[in-house]
Amino acid sequence: MSQEKVDRYKQEKANRKQIMKKQKRAHAIRICATAVIVVALIGWLGYSAYGLYEEKQPREVAEVDYTAMTGYLQSLDFSTEE
Repeated sequence: MSQEKVDRYKQEKANRKQIMKKQKRAHAIRICATAVIVVALIGWLGYSAYGLYEEKQPREVAEVDYTAMTGYLQSLDFSTEE
């Protein structure tokens, strides 16, 4: 049993650089993925909050006065008398 532990330790020691590289790479990928998810979540929350804010703002109402257009159309003679 002891010899197995010694052999395993020697093999881990020989591959320690590769193991450390894999661990560092996996850690960096986890950090990047977490950062992307957090940024997306914050962006979505900000967009939703802005949409709610804009909904509550009063909207400008424009009134159109068609009296001039109505008068003009009434003044035109559409009869087709020949």
